[in-house]
Amino acid sequence: MLSVCRQYSKDLHHAEDVMITAFMKVFTNLKNFEHKGSFEGWIRRIMVNECISYIRAQKKVSFLEDELYKESGFNGIESNFNVDEIQFLVDSLPDGYKMIFNLYAIEGYKHQEIAEMLGISEGTSKSQLSHARKMLQDNIIKLKKYQNGTE
Repeated sequence: MLSVCRQYSKDLHHAEDVMITAFMKVFTNLKNFEHKGSFEGWIRRIMVNECISYIRAQKKVSFLEDELYKESGFNGIESNFNVDEIQFLVDSLPDGYKMIFNLYAIEGYKHQEIAEMLGISEGTSKSQLSHARKMLQDNIIKLKKYQNGTE
């Protein structure tokens, strides 16, 4: 669960704090688990919600209401990045982009669910994801050039 929290926080210590707080909520609400779906999924959802609450409390995230978005397809960039490099690329995203990217691409939430969780429109969620993907693609190209010594 620490890796789930780490996806939302660049700082390992903050991620640990959020995880501990979330586990306290898990233990406090254990009696409320309805045995519908997996126990791990239930805990993971609590972790994600606690990460979102923490980021909101820090006032570190804002979403530009942008109903216009362009869904771009995968451009076929091949990479051999390790986990740390991938985490670095995701960490380089602005907090709003990063949160929506994680919720959609990593956690598997739909845009409607993300919009409800974050109190934004579905179009804003789609737009933020599109911007995040574009920024990640640009940063991957830059990192590859750097690794190849061409920059």
